[in-house]
Amino acid sequence: NRLRHMLTHLLQEQEEALVIAFDGDVDLEHAPTVRKLLLECIDKGKDVILDFSKVGYLDSSGIETLVEADREAQDKGVRLHLAAVGTIPRRVLTLAKLDEVLTIHASLEDALADRKTKSGG
Repeated sequence: NRLRHMLTHLLQEQEEALVIAFDGDVDLEHAPTVRKLLLECIDKGKDVILDFSKVGYLDSSGIETLVEADREAQDKGVRLHLAAVGTIPRRVLTLAKLDEVLTIHASLEDALADRKTKSGG
């Protein structure tokens, strides 16, 4: 019996941005849920910060979800930020060259500070 990996999230509003803290793996099983959540948040017209400090794994379906969400955010005039990305997910993003496309911060605090700087707040 394979232990099912769970993915949970906590959604909070901080400094006029929506912060989603994920805990678990962003993979084929969970990507549709993540996609739906991200698109709903982006539709609210606020910047979205993904706290990946507790994400242990990211696969190609998770990457596709992030790329789609980033594109949607740009279309809506908001920004998508990744924060505190762990070693394994960061390696996956680097191999896919998404570290050159997505806005990635060392910490949630850095992401919030960058948002303030860019929005003039």
